[in-house]
Amino acid sequence: MTTSPNAADPLTLGRRVRHLRSQRGLTLDQLAADTGVSASQLSLVENGHREPRLGLLSALASALGVPVGALLDPEPPTRRAALEIALGRAQASPAYARLGLPAVRPSKTLPTDALEALVGLHSELRRRDEATSATPEEARRANTELRQTMRAVHNHLPELEELAERQLRAARHTGGPLTHRTVARMAADLGLTIIHVDDLPHSTRTVTDLENGRIYLPPVSIPGGHGLRSLALQAMAHQLLRHSAPVDYADFLRQRMEINYYASACLVPRTPAVELLSAAKTAKDLAVEDLRDAFGITHETAAWRLTNLAMHDLGIPVHFLRVTEDGSLTKGYEDDGVGFPADAGGAVEGQYVCRRWAARAVFSQRDRTTEFHQYTDTPAGTFWCSAQTGRDATGKRFSITVGVPYVHAKWFRGRDTPVRARSSCPDEGCCRRPPADLADRWAGRSWPSATMHAHVLAPLPSGSFPGVDDAEVYAFLERHSS
Repeated sequence: MTTSPNAADPLTLGRRVRHLRSQRGLTLDQLAADTGVSASQLSLVENGHREPRLGLLSALASALGVPVGALLDPEPPTRRAALEIALGRAQASPAYARLGLPAVRPSKTLPTDALEALVGLHSELRRRDEATSATPEEARRANTELRQTMRAVHNHLPELEELAERQLRAARHTGGPLTHRTVARMAADLGLTIIHVDDLPHSTRTVTDLENGRIYLPPVSIPGGHGLRSLALQAMAHQLLRHSAPVDYADFLRQRMEINYYASACLVPRTPAVELLSAAKTAKDLAVEDLRDAFGITHETAAWRLTNLAMHDLGIPVHFLRVTEDGSLTKGYEDDGVGFPADAGGAVEGQYVCRRWAARAVFSQRDRTTEFHQYTDTPAGTFWCSAQTGRDATGKRFSITVGVPYVHAKWFRGRDTPVRARSSCPDEGCCRRPPADLADRWAGRSWPSATMHAHVLAPLPSGSFPGVDDAEVYAFLERHSS
């Protein structure tokens, strides 16, 4: 199709043609005859379904007694026309198409106030859809707000601590690492049975069948593995906390934080954990690895659990980092003033940690059987840190670090480390700027191709539950319920 130069929006142009035709008392057939086209073709133009060629545009302008520019005016000719255009655009959107509803034709018999109501409803639906689409910017903003909220309460949620201990007592858990048998008993108390399957939908970590009372988990690949206990507990937490489908990305993150907190509080109950940590503090022998081994959990869970209890129960401000081998910060918490790298909006995810920090220095250590300890002098003060490395499900390395201000290092095992580093970040001269000789040698003589973190650009997919493929999940449930 050949379009006219500087063509206006077809819907607006069509409504303008219809408005001018009606003003002059012309029928569709009469204007069609005056312009040498069929009435059906002209109807397509007036309804915005066809953009007129330049010749037809000139003929229409001549027949209606206006300059061509008047037809190309981007403003709708009337308020009614503006509403009709808005309704047409809304009903042509993918969001409306997904609803499977019929389109409302804005005929002359449709009252203007009804048209106003329809356009208003579409506008609100679009606003809500955009709010829940979770663009990267929205996701980072919501994550930053949640991190700030948790920092304000020192990463400690008493109501979830109490809920976890109450559920453990009901399941007759008396101490030590939480067993799979006890987790199954906790599920049974909620009327749920844990079932391991090898065909979980790819977009889910667990699926709970509320109708038949089942929690579907991945297969048992590692007998006794912490991960499956945690997943089952997280699935139960959704029911205990009466979560509903998240209304936006902030709600999704809040729910994820709550179920993770509940699962951790079950795996490491506050009362015995505080007893162990308090005794270790008195002996000046605090260590993440002891908490890990006492409760049979991962080093990351032990480190994170320590942050839940450190300030509230031990009076120790701390910071926590999860950093990939390339130095990218994927999870962080601090209430000790260490100062994480952050973007203009305060988001820390994806920011690069200083090469001098223990979180990155640990990757160069050969002995990975014990924690790596280091003092680091920073612009915010001197901090003592304990770091350990691990590998994720894809085999990529990451480090887990817990650190405290210098004055609190006295409570921890490893405080006598001779390892010390100095960091002046965010000054780029600290570790981001290459040595002058290398810069002179390679500037303009190399072209590195950078990798991209997929999560930086990916929005949260839409669905009944954000990020979940509804069709795949419902097919899975139908398959297993029968």
